[in-house]
Amino acid sequence: MEKIAVATDSNSGITQAAAQELGVKVLPMPFYINGELYYEDVSLTQEQFYKRLDEDADISTSQPAPGDVTDMWDGLLKDYDKVIYIPMSSGLSASCQTALFMAAEEPYAGRVFVIDNQRISITQRQSVLDALEMVEKGMTAEDIAAVLMAEKLEASIYITVDTLKYLKKGGRVTAAGAALGAVLNIKPVLQIQGEKLDAYAKVRGFKAAKQRMLDAMEKDITQRFAGQKVHLAAAYTCSAEEAEEWRREIMDRFPGYEVHMDPLSLSVSCHIGKGSMAIACSREIKL
Repeated sequence: MEKIAVATDSNSGITQAAAQELGVKVLPMPFYINGELYYEDVSLTQEQFYKRLDEDADISTSQPAPGDVTDMWDGLLKDYDKVIYIPMSSGLSASCQTALFMAAEEPYAGRVFVIDNQRISITQRQSVLDALEMVEKGMTAEDIAAVLMAEKLEASIYITVDTLKYLKKGGRVTAAGAALGAVLNIKPVLQIQGEKLDAYAKVRGFKAAKQRMLDAMEKDITQRFAGQKVHLAAAYTCSAEEAEEWRREIMDRFPGYEVHMDPLSLSVSCHIGKGSMAIACSREIKL
């Protein structure tokens, strides 16, 4: 039976320590802060990132260097026959397309399978767990890739933000809109379903925003995924105490579900800032 490695990037929320426990490889995402290069969870912690964000440092995301990606693949292929690599959504970064191009060429063709299944953060993490389960069941790399790609649109993330400052910086909200939103306490609810981060709703106040996200998730569970099982998860850039309260609210609304929770990917956090909360679901794969 072929030996298959599973790899991802740090956008999955899987830390280097957790990666060792799971038996996966995690490529740290690069960030530039005031022109200096950092790597997530290697030379840049969550605490350091948000401290620099508070200081209005010039922070930008970057795709991994092609050499860093192929070095990871080369290392894995010394011990494994094939690699399943699950990077962040191609709709949010060019890194996935770069990896797809490289995987189509020798010496990686037929040995490295890049999964462009439009996932990020906690839904990306679930794809990693699904891949590990399929490896454990003895499925081939080709079949694992086919299953993961077939599930590419079967997930949703809903996010609300505490401030419009970073959406304004990214051009998603005008300066006038951000100013008016601050006065009126407008909280946007954003959605990641497929390739991009899109507007879902606008409400007044954080309580109403959380309610709207819970309602949207209930609609997904009862209508979009009616009769099917889903994984529920939460993510945040708020305090740990607020995050745990949000997790309890989700569990109260959806009793019987285990709700995994991680800090939100720093690549997404760059665009939304501190104080955000998210809820996500992904369809449970039938094997």
